Amino acid sequence: MAAAPRATESIVASEPSSQVNAGPPYAAMLDLIADPILLVQGGDRADLSGRRFVFANAAARTLLRIQRQEAPLTTAIRAPEVLDAVDEALYAATESEAVYVVRGVQDRFWRARAVPLASTPTRVASTLLILRDETEVRRGERARADFLANASHELRTPLASLSGFIETLRGHAKEDPEARERFLGIMHTQADRMRRLIDDLMSLSRIEQGEHIAPSGAVDMTVAVIDVLDALAPLAKERCVTFQTTLPPAGEARVTADRDQILQVIQNLVENAIKYTPTGSTVTIEVLGDLTSAQATTPTGELAAHFSILTPDHAAGRRYVAVRVRDHGPGIARNHLPRLTERFYRVEGQKVRERPGTGLGLAIVKHIVNRHRGGMIVESTEGAGARFTAYVPVVEPIAIADETAAPGPQTTP
Repeated sequence: MAAAPRATESIVASEPSSQVNAGPPYAAMLDLIADPILLVQGGDRADLSGRRFVFANAAARTLLRIQRQEAPLTTAIRAPEVLDAVDEALYAATESEAVYVVRGVQDRFWRARAVPLASTPTRVASTLLILRDETEVRRGERARADFLANASHELRTPLASLSGFIETLRGHAKEDPEARERFLGIMHTQADRMRRLIDDLMSLSRIEQGEHIAPSGAVDMTVAVIDVLDALAPLAKERCVTFQTTLPPAGEARVTADRDQILQVIQNLVENAIKYTPTGSTVTIEVLGDLTSAQATTPTGELAAHFSILTPDHAAGRRYVAVRVRDHGPGIARNHLPRLTERFYRVEGQKVRERPGTGLGLAIVKHIVNRHRGGMIVESTEGAGARFTAYVPVVEPIAIADETAAPGPQTTP
């Protein structure tokens, strides 16, 4: 990176600004650098439009959607803190830094560094603006902080319970076989809850750290659903719940995805539906392929309340595959829908048969779908159940390594 200012300075000294973008070999060399780089020249300090970028490398053109060779800097970056850093470099000849945040479904964090270039009485002041991606570092820091906060809060209750039962077993229940067996069963349940909680917290932390990196594999959604239903068949049988599926033929609903994470999305949604569906009832799973964004987000109309939990940045012409999971449980009141994917949020008054969840399942689903540049909606009516829909982009028409296994049967009764 240290060589970049010298190379660019040579361009400025020998060529007019209008030729900087086209000047070989330095422009081609800077285009190979992964960090976005802009060469900025300053005019009158009181005139904001006087600060113009006269060169942007390929990474900068992509990030800032630059279409012109030269334009006012404010057409590419409007963040006041970055513009202030540029001013410090241009007019005070002082190297300066600022944090530049690109907002979107996946926020990106950049460290903006403005390096002043040597100026002469015959040359306009100029600076090199270099952006370094710090998204992964910041996500990692936030994930570690969230993990510690959540773990310390949520593990406190089962740990206190275990400690209490251990004291009881060492005291007056020491010689009571019946009480001992009952307490040991409760302790086993609490230990299992802690194990599942830690597993889910670790999973959520890993997903969040890589959430800004879109997957590149290809997954057949029909095959993925069949694999999950096969794995959950014993649980459904134990709770006397049947699956009803509507699936396209294998190969017709392929999505750009990480197979393990897509399986996790489907499993969490189906497991959730099984937990809340009454004994002897049905969980419905549908896969709908080749949908527009409008089709993917249109409610079925069967359930009264509808809320979009996650909406992707829609690219023009993008198509989606949707997975819909419908239960016939107690349903969810409209006022609870916006908070369903918050960590540890539970709807008051709803009880789950046996083994309650960790409160992280839907949060995990949301972050995985977000990583896949997809969306998520929920529909519900109190007393009539709920339907969750997750949709992700279809495979683009290019060669992508297939991660799917051999297709199985396409429907189940």
